[in-house]
Amino acid sequence: MLARRLCLSFIIILSSFICRSQHLYSRSFGSRSNHPIIFLHGGPGSSSVYFEATTAQLLADRGFFVIIYDRRGESRSADTQARMDYAEAFEDLDKIYVQYKLTNASLLAFSFGGLVAAQFAGKHPEKIASLILCSALVSQQKSYGTILRSARDIYENKKDSVNLKELSAIATMDTNSLAYRTLVFKHASANGFFSLPAPNDRAKAIYNSYATDPLITGYVKNDHAVATFWEHEPRLNIDVAPQLKYLRELRIPVYALYGKQDGLYSNEQIGELRRVIGTDRVKYLDQCSHTLFIDQQALFLTALSKWLK
Repeated sequence: MLARRLCLSFIIILSSFICRSQHLYSRSFGSRSNHPIIFLHGGPGSSSVYFEATTAQLLADRGFFVIIYDRRGESRSADTQARMDYAEAFEDLDKIYVQYKLTNASLLAFSFGGLVAAQFAGKHPEKIASLILCSALVSQQKSYGTILRSARDIYENKKDSVNLKELSAIATMDTNSLAYRTLVFKHASANGFFSLPAPNDRAKAIYNSYATDPLITGYVKNDHAVATFWEHEPRLNIDVAPQLKYLRELRIPVYALYGKQDGLYSNEQIGELRRVIGTDRVKYLDQCSHTLFIDQQALFLTALSKWLK
């Protein structure tokens, strides 16, 4: 009887371990003999699906080995027990290195992925060939401030007293709270800060393809991801500029691409980034909003080819 109980306990523990060691969704493009680039998607709660469907193969065609993946608990890497904090995100990225037998790679970090990538690079510089920030968060609080200032300008021009009153209320809130973050992004979305009003023909065609691309039509977002992150992660509203400075001290290249119509970043923020990583390593593109690898896809691909080769 004792032996049966011990055996049952072992099976339960093993099952739990297997569940927590769930396989991450990932996919590679190009030859393994080429320079590896790992794409880190935004979020929390997002996916690499848009980059996978539109840009990954084109980047591989430039002579790179491109890897995309979804973090645990997000989209194709569904896991109801995922903590979705930074520590787990670092574990997931480490798994990609192991799975694809990489000792060193370039990290291509989009939006929230920039916070994950910069911290991981600071902890494991030996694994980093270069870091490319693409519309990536550096200081969360500075981006929140940019959104609120821009929204206030719009509401003042419109004499929108209702929204101006709400902005005044937001200014009194705990800036580390989920409620604060939710309301800030509510005003960013309401004012089109993530999108381009008149994309070029190439970008327009890509956006139009969303309706028929099976990868994108099958995409399921985790709507609870942000709340889960806020529940488990103690480090909120972080600034990864120190990690970027550290990488530069180590002579690990850091590059950056941002759009002039991206409402998350001001001219001042881009200027600060230039001072940290070097003016020649920052491209600030016109007619380009948050999804830079679509809004200016050709310039995005050319910049990476030039920098990484």
